[in-house]
Amino acid sequence: MYQIKKLIVCLDQSELDETLVRFASFVAQVNQTKKIYFTNVIRNMNIPKEVLQEFPNLIENMVEERKGKMKALVNKFFDKNKDAELSFMVKEGQLSKKILKLAHEKSADMIIIGRKVNLSGTGVLSQRLARRASCSLLIVPENSIPKIDKLLVPSDFSDYSKDAMEEAIMIVEKYGGKAKIFCQNVFSIPSGYHFTGKSYEEFASIMEMHAEINYKKFIRKIDTKGIAITPLYTKDEDDDPVEDILSKAEEIHADGIIIGAKGRTAATALFIGSLAERLIQMNDRFPLLVTRPKGKNAGILDYILEI
Repeated sequence: MYQIKKLIVCLDQSELDETLVRFASFVAQVNQTKKIYFTNVIRNMNIPKEVLQEFPNLIENMVEERKGKMKALVNKFFDKNKDAELSFMVKEGQLSKKILKLAHEKSADMIIIGRKVNLSGTGVLSQRLARRASCSLLIVPENSIPKIDKLLVPSDFSDYSKDAMEEAIMIVEKYGGKAKIFCQNVFSIPSGYHFTGKSYEEFASIMEMHAEINYKKFIRKIDTKGIAITPLYTKDEDDDPVEDILSKAEEIHADGIIIGAKGRTAATALFIGSLAERLIQMNDRFPLLVTRPKGKNAGILDYILEI
């Protein structure tokens, strides 16, 4: 995976901004990030021409006011990093399109956005950006605390699960190598198991055994850099692996969940996988990092911006 050298932080002038600035500071310190774009998007204002003629500095003053508020917030909650160059950008238009375009133009490595729980707002933007961004996406629920002691990486032992695991290893390595990574595989019992002559419990043991074998094959392909990785095997009882993932994250007191986006090529770029989709929808407690190999969606940006 790649280092987070260029970071976009999406602020919206709400109470959640403080949390996002704290996370941006944490990410920047761990990664020695070089460039951070604090961004606020104003929805299309549709101000009549007559009003703009009467008050020609209206938009300019609004933009400067918002930049000033962002700067004040960053000065208060962002730990100074002498190597990081900070930019403050205010744009007008549709939020997802403006962020996607900015990420493409700046060749961003990560976008940080918030997940509102009690504050007003929706999670639609998270899903759109996760599908369409050409880089990784960190979704931070309100009141989250930036720390890395335990990370949960759900895995089906695929290539995009490998991306997520390598990202987790790189994060922990940069953080000092002491944090723990838990690799969770959620397996289910096929409905036709009884045709084999095995009991439910016997077939569950067979499925878990194969999960263990596949994990060993999976982890052998990855340079763990000596970091402790604990495999976890969870039997899905209700055909809802997302509930199993969130329950396990709660059980181990995870500081974050890392999952790989399914779309690794331009042909599959709009598909992040049903598991990632549902995690984005249902998770409102744990910071969620959706990893994507940088630039994989860049080839379809023009199409995306027309949607």
